[in-house]
Amino acid sequence: QVQLVESGGGLVQPGGSLRLSCAASGFTFSAYRMSWYRQAPGKERELVARITSAGDSTNYADSVKGRFTISRDNAKNTVYLQMNSLKPEDTAVYYCNTALLVANYYTPYWGQGTQVTISS
Repeated sequence: QVQLVESGGGLVQPGGSLRLSCAASGFTFSAYRMSWYRQAPGKERELVARITSAGDSTNYADSVKGRFTISRDNAKNTVYLQMNSLKPEDTAVYYCNTALLVANYYTPYWGQGTQVTISS
């Protein structure tokens, strides 16, 4: 079955860095776009970054442009989110996401999430 397993979250001081990883299995990873979302307490889940199946195009939320970088390794079935210059407002649970074509419909899949806390 489809599995997305995030790792790499933690507690970091403002200005620090973290690298999140999402290991995927159960589908042809190299054929699908991958995304990172985040959800802060009391807020809606929001798209952070997205990368095409081949990794040749990315897009980012305005709030993270220039600080976060999404990448993927199709040989390892893994997508990454490098987060630099972290701010307290980046505190959230970060989720890996994809949408798979099933019976002519795209079905979203989510990981369990990894907590990122930015605090001094």
